[in-house]
Parts: sequence; C-alpha cells; structure tokens
Amino acid sequence: MNIEPTDRTLDLQGRLREFMDDRVLPAEPVYEAQLRAAGDPHHQPAVMEQLKEEARDRGLWNLFHPHADVHPSVPGLSNVEYAPLAEIMGRSRIAPEACNCNAPDTGNMEVLTLFGTPEQRERWLDPLLEGSIRSAFAMTEPAVASSDATNIETRIRRDGDEYVIDGRKWWTTGALHPNLRVFIVMGETDPDAGRHRRQSMVLVPADTPGVRVLRSLPVFGYQHQEGHGEVLFEDVRVPVDHVVAEEGDGFRIAQARLGPGRIHHAMRTIGLAERALELLCLRAQQRVTFGRPVSSRANVQDWIADARIDIEMIRLLTMKTAWLMDTVGNQHARTEIAAIKVAAPAVAQRVVDAAIQVHGGAGVSDDFPLAEMYAHARTMRMVDGPDEVHRMTIARAELARHPLPDAAG
Repeated sequence: MNIEPTDRTLDLQGRLREFMDDRVLPAEPVYEAQLRAAGDPHHQPAVMEQLKEEARDRGLWNLFHPHADVHPSVPGLSNVEYAPLAEIMGRSRIAPEACNCNAPDTGNMEVLTLFGTPEQRERWLDPLLEGSIRSAFAMTEPAVASSDATNIETRIRRDGDEYVIDGRKWWTTGALHPNLRVFIVMGETDPDAGRHRRQSMVLVPADTPGVRVLRSLPVFGYQHQEGHGEVLFEDVRVPVDHVVAEEGDGFRIAQARLGPGRIHHAMRTIGLAERALELLCLRAQQRVTFGRPVSSRANVQDWIADARIDIEMIRLLTMKTAWLMDTVGNQHARTEIAAIKVAAPAVAQRVVDAAIQVHGGAGVSDDFPLAEMYAHARTMRMVDGPDEVHRMTIARAELARHPLPDAAG
C-alpha cells in the first residue's frame, strides 16, 4: 500500500495551509459578522466571494475532482492525494466552499461528470466547476426511512415529453443558498420494476413552477448558511431530457455518488478533530485550577493522549480506504468506506466533547467554535447513511468471510 504524498500533494498542502492561516481562519469572524449584519442566515457574505476568487488565483480550486479533463481548473488528484487536502479544509466550515470543494456540489458535479449528457454538463456542470452557481441533492424524505433509498415515495411520471414530479423532500442541503440554480431530485418512475430499478434522478431548475422551499431545518439550533431545506414538489414539470442517465438508474447513481461523498466527509472530519485537539491543548495549558494548570491533571492528559491515538488511527484507515478506491475501485472498497464513515465522526465527537469539557462554560457558548463543531460531528453520524446501516454493511462482509461448514460434508 503506497500512501506516500506525491510532490504535487506536498506543494498543494503547503499552499493550502498558507491560505488557511493567512486568509480563511481570519475570515471566519468576518463571515459571521456579515451574516448577522445582513439579518438573513442564508445571505452570501461578501468575504466568501473574496476567498473564492483568491483560492482560484492560488490554484486551490476543484481539488476534489479526479477527472482533469473535465475543466481547466481541475488538477485530477487521486483520493490518496486529495485526502490530506480535504483534512486541511476540514479545519474550517467555510474553507470547502472557498475552494469549491463543498458538499453537496462535489457529489453533484461527479454525478454530472459520470452520467450527464453533453448538454447537461454544459448547462450545469461547467458553472458549478466555475463556482458561479450552487446545487442541491433532493433524496431524503420526511415520511419514510430514507436510509433505505428504495423507500423513497416522490413520484416522477412521464407525461409526453415531460416528467411530472410530486413529493416532499427534506434535509436538502443547499436549498436556501442564494446561488442555488438546480436540484438533482430522486424519485420513483416505475413502481412495478425491480427493487433497485424503480428510482430515477432528474435535474430540476430551482425556478421551476411548483418547487417550493418551505423552510430551512436547524441543526441543534444552528441555521447553516446554505440551508437544509424542506422542499415541496407539486406538479413540477421538466423536459424528459433532464433525466440523469436513464430511467431506473437512480439507485445506481446514488451509490456511485455516495461512496466518494462518504470518504470526503471522513477526510474533513479528521481536520475538525485536529482543530478541536489543538483548542483543547491550548485551553488546558492556559487555565489554572487549584494552583496547577489543567494540563497537569492525569485525566486531561488521558483525554489528550486518547485523542491523538484515535486521530492517527482514523487517518490511517482513511488513507487505506482512499488507496483502495484508487487501485481497486469504490465497490471493492465498500467495507472500508463504511468503516471510516462510522469511525471518523465518532472520534471527532469524542475529541470535541473533551475540548468542550476543558473549556468549561465557554465550550458550550458561541465564543468558541466547539459547540457548532460538536453539532456537526454528531450530525455526521447520520449524513450519507446512519452508523447502523454502515455497521450492517461491515458485519455482512465479515460474516461472508466465515461461512458455516457444509453440513453435508
């Protein structure tokens, strides 16, 4: 297994760290202040557009995309090359958008790259790669357990040269971003087909009549800038050429989309955990209780040591998973993708929790980023499939390796 950083990864790491330290981290309070001043939690702060322009100028743009031929700005990195860069961006919640490496756009861009027609790519993929528009992925529904994608009830029916869409979605990230221009909507086109051939995906322009964003769902009380929308589709009509790939390909496309998305989440979550550990150590050395620094307490030292051990373990598992995806493909790395999707958020949640405890009351306030980091880490245990589904995948693969002896033998 070769996970040694390439020369271009080392170069990009250095430039990305410099960008983070000089521009992104200092921009965090400016970003928040501009949101507050606008009086709209979904306003696009001017500082974000400035960061995006600078990231483009520095060649830190579209780092996630593995296909260099799709756009001049795409370096075409492997998963192993991208992993340490995603970790660096994961230290700040605004960094991924600044570098055009933010969900759900990354997954949507890969869907359009792999399955889109030339016309679809020209209309939607090119502006997404340029960062001039945003997109949303409408799959999860409030009325069913969407961890099983075959449960989805949104109906997409053919009517002549159009598809008619009726259904309700929620947790549609990006639905309230002011630059939103297109949804990728998953729904049922053929209820009589085989279990994994009933669903299709269609592209729905955000201004299509019948599309209504009802609200943005808060996450532990936080209203995220891009919004997690509850979206109603009522008699929404789009041309039949807006289908992605072919009718019945929805489940297959979803699986292709979610594999890279899951490891990208894990990569970024490592960065979140690293920042939390850094904050923990600084606070523990600054605070004094009963005449001694908090960092001298054995239990706090245990927290620090355990955090370092856990972070190193999930980083190695992430790199192994990335290497497998690069060498044998996403399907053959399915177990490892599931494993890191479970492990990384759990580790991050523990590290952030320890950092909050060391910060005391400050840790649960908005004076530090820890409370929002905790909310994010906890949410990651459900995003792109809950822990329980991924554990089921891992367990089934393990059981298949140990079949019972043939009774007849």
